[in-house]
Amino acid sequence: MLSLDLVDPELRDIAQRMRALTESYTPLSLEKLEARRAAIAALAPPWLDNVRVQERRIPGHDDEAEVTIFIVNVKPGTKSPAILHLHGGGFNAGSSRAGMCQIQELAVALDCVVVSVEYRLAPETPFPGALADNYAALRWMHENAAEIGADPARIALLGESAGGGHAAMLALAARDRGEYPICFLSLIYPMLDDRTGSSRPVPDHIGAFGWNAETNRFGWQCFLSQEPGTDSVPEDAVPARIKNLAGLPPTFIGTGALDLFVSENIIFAQRLIEAAVPTELITVPGAIHGFDTLAKDSAVARRFTAQKLAALRRTFAL
Repeated sequence: MLSLDLVDPELRDIAQRMRALTESYTPLSLEKLEARRAAIAALAPPWLDNVRVQERRIPGHDDEAEVTIFIVNVKPGTKSPAILHLHGGGFNAGSSRAGMCQIQELAVALDCVVVSVEYRLAPETPFPGALADNYAALRWMHENAAEIGADPARIALLGESAGGGHAAMLALAARDRGEYPICFLSLIYPMLDDRTGSSRPVPDHIGAFGWNAETNRFGWQCFLSQEPGTDSVPEDAVPARIKNLAGLPPTFIGTGALDLFVSENIIFAQRLIEAAVPTELITVPGAIHGFDTLAKDSAVARRFTAQKLAALRRTFAL
């Protein structure tokens, strides 16, 4: 069994639990996926009572099905900074509902409006279904900014894991369509490259605690409806495959040094810098995937969260 010596001491207990949990549903299958979705929902912390949440159904993009969004900390009569949030879950699990406590905490910490999208999951809805849902939410935020108290000039995107991948896809789509501006892109250990763990192997100690190469291949297979890592994968479904990254908004990327996505995150940050996109990259030694929520009271998680929030505060001029 892989030694825990590389893991930050504060994270070793959760790393062992995450390794055991991942082993329990690896290899992933459609049958095990339902159990994983249920487990994520069951582990969700309770919502905060003192931070208002509105659930809305909004029109989908280009005649797609309606989209469910959650609006947190509505601020009528103001022009407050706003975040469009995209949840994680490997493209095939997770929900805004399950992560609502963290979303509420984010809204309180920045005193901003947050809209979180309950996008459709793969494999039931493969690419580009979730992108259409997320684009519909971005359009709705801009067109209804006054109603929710949001400043259309200060709308940022934030996503964790697969949500980070979705945020990058949405930022690229928004850039190409030129309809709805985004002021900032915050990517938290984002899932950006289908080749990680498929056509591009990773060292044994990377992704050993939690999300690993095998679960990553299954997640991308669900999302793409084909084997990941091949030459036939559509480029616009995979942010890391997009050749031109110029014109994206200023970007923050935070990841753990033991996270399966660490190399693809570093490479993406380098490519952004080379494309003249202002980019901040944080790589946390000894940190595993999801460490900032799994052990949010640890010193290492608090430092990371403070850096994430500081980048957003600078963007919003708070």
